[in-house]
Amino acid sequence: MTHSPHDTVSAMTTITADLTQGTVVEIRNDRHVWAADEPIDLNGTDTGPNPYEMLLGSLGACTCITLSYYCQRKGWDLHSVSARYTYDKIHADDCEHCDDDASGFLHNVTAEIFIDGDFDDDQRARLADIAKKCPVHRTLDQGMVFDETVTF
Repeated sequence: MTHSPHDTVSAMTTITADLTQGTVVEIRNDRHVWAADEPIDLNGTDTGPNPYEMLLGSLGACTCITLSYYCQRKGWDLHSVSARYTYDKIHADDCEHCDDDASGFLHNVTAEIFIDGDFDDDQRARLADIAKKCPVHRTLDQGMVFDETVTF
């Protein structure tokens, strides 16, 4: 199992999200501020990516960084890496790779990862495996436990 620097970061990560106007949400941690919004066709103002785009962006960033760190650690000649993720809902009956017991509508993420570098066949196979092991991918794949408090 490979470990990325994400694995050694403090287990606790905190962001704060505040609805500022309409559908615009200001998100911040102790170092950065960014925005999320809904597109105009969903009554938003499109001032930032929507929440699913942010989720996919996190996955894409983590995948690219994980592959980069892995190549650095191995001394492999990575020229570039990029990832394209698409989210949609599909019906279980239309899902070719789903378990037989799946039913109803499912959240479906399609990934296309582009890696350029001087790699042999074994290295290519290993990088294809590593792409699925970034911490965000593992979190989404394994599921999460929510401990929520709503205060009025």
